[in-house]
Amino acid sequence: MHGSLEHLTVELDLRAAGWQEIVDEHPPVTVIAHDIIFGEGPTWDAAGEQLYFTDIIGDTVWKWSRARGQEVVLSPSVKGNGTCLDLQRRLLVAGWGGRTLFRIEPDGQVTTLADRWQGMKLNSPNDVVCKSDGSVWFTDPPGGLVNVGMVGHDLQRYLETQPVFRLSPDGRTLTAVAEDNIYPNGLCFSPDESILYVNCSRERVIRAYDVQGDSSLGPARIFHRYEGPERGVPDGIKCDVRGNVWCTAPGGIWVHDPCGTPIVRIKTPGHHPTNICFGDADWKTLYITMIGSVVSMRVNVAGVPSR
Repeated sequence: MHGSLEHLTVELDLRAAGWQEIVDEHPPVTVIAHDIIFGEGPTWDAAGEQLYFTDIIGDTVWKWSRARGQEVVLSPSVKGNGTCLDLQRRLLVAGWGGRTLFRIEPDGQVTTLADRWQGMKLNSPNDVVCKSDGSVWFTDPPGGLVNVGMVGHDLQRYLETQPVFRLSPDGRTLTAVAEDNIYPNGLCFSPDESILYVNCSRERVIRAYDVQGDSSLGPARIFHRYEGPERGVPDGIKCDVRGNVWCTAPGGIWVHDPCGTPIVRIKTPGHHPTNICFGDADWKTLYITMIGSVVSMRVNVAGVPSR
């Protein structure tokens, strides 16, 4: 399977007006990491010119650069899942199997940022983003308690809901900002951070929330509901600089306009994309984590830069 990914082909469908501004008809795909059991959590570090990503089942946080290739950052990683960079370019990791949100310090030490809410253990942090004010937002579904190959030592569930959490910039206050998703997964902000998008995998929807001045969220609205027979659920999600929403979802990677209407779907036949991020100097390389590998492809619109 890993060898066949060298010749991975991309197909496009659901093409609406303007799709050529998003991606070429036959973009070349480059495999940058092999033998990844369950790739996830891609984050581009612009200053370091490197990509961070995780292998949940492989229990490892990795980094990759053109200069050095693939290197281990942390192993074991408590089945680390989503990642992002904070304002100081430190890597934050949603500790799926370890039921923690943690930070990897420059010296390699690990600092736990959150592991309990109202005295009870978190479910299993899935994905994480850092807002420009330094607050950290993450989803906390229960999948890390039941998914084969991804669980930790304690499988007891303590929380009754599946929150989206916000950790204050000073790291002292953890707030459940949304509890209306059955299984919150990927999340991202719009380019101006006025909207928070949250994937609910079980319902196969993307919800959108207006971010209020006090950092609470307004009522949810359905941004897009995925229907049809294709396998897959909304998982990883990012925005480009135009406000388009990119999501790994049934059948491939969907690109939606800011109103939720699909512009194009990027299909990777036979290979399951789990998450995405934009990177490189112009933010026009799409890095895609998959079951089995991590690949990259050039696109025609820049993503919202990370740190």
